[in-house]
Amino acid sequence: MARAFKRSAQIIGAGVLLGLGFIGTTWARYGKSSGRKPRSALLDRFMPDFEVREVHESPVAAPSSVTFAVAQELDMQQSPLVKAIFAGRNMLMGAKSSGRREPQPLLSEVLALGWRVLDEQPGEYLVVGAVTQPWMANVRFRGLVPEEFAGFKDPGYAKIVWTIEAVPRDAATSLFRTETRVATTDAEARRRFRRYWSLVSPGVILIRRELLRLVRREAERRARSTAPQLAGKGTSVRP
Repeated sequence: MARAFKRSAQIIGAGVLLGLGFIGTTWARYGKSSGRKPRSALLDRFMPDFEVREVHESPVAAPSSVTFAVAQELDMQQSPLVKAIFAGRNMLMGAKSSGRREPQPLLSEVLALGWRVLDEQPGEYLVVGAVTQPWMANVRFRGLVPEEFAGFKDPGYAKIVWTIEAVPRDAATSLFRTETRVATTDAEARRRFRRYWSLVSPGVILIRRELLRLVRREAERRARSTAPQLAGKGTSVRP
């Protein structure tokens, strides 16, 4: 019993140290872009300068049109991991429950929350943005028209913009990509967001990776299910 207790304490202690290490690293790197992945020209129009940039991408064995459709239609909270992360964030921030949530597609949900589409090319990419104060317990998002969003400078806010993109690699495969950028509008907002981001960024990164996994899985399932039908339509018998 004593040995098991000691082992559990060691595991918990290691987890705490890793968590503190991640928070410290995120704090130290805040505002410093790694530049390891190419910048998205889609976002440069709305936020050329930023403090946070997260890029996640994954190859998908499905046509780009299928991948993009799945990304828009996906209900992210079908994932127990995503549900747990949102619940953890609410507990951490002391947020009030918004009540029972009905299943709904990703795009419909974010627009209902207040985000706004800033640019889009059907079947290829979508750019969504909002101004907000994410360090508040109950967050509100305010969507702005593209020109207003790009020039927004009211003090006390964080501007957030993100994309979903499906880039064709060939007729049967694609690259699913999502990029998020954040910029604050004054020193106080920067201080608040930096502290907030240091705490929640592990959960945000996990959600992005879960999004990649869910999109890839569903898009590839749809591609497999339609492949025999397409093959059958393309087959002809010559006399």
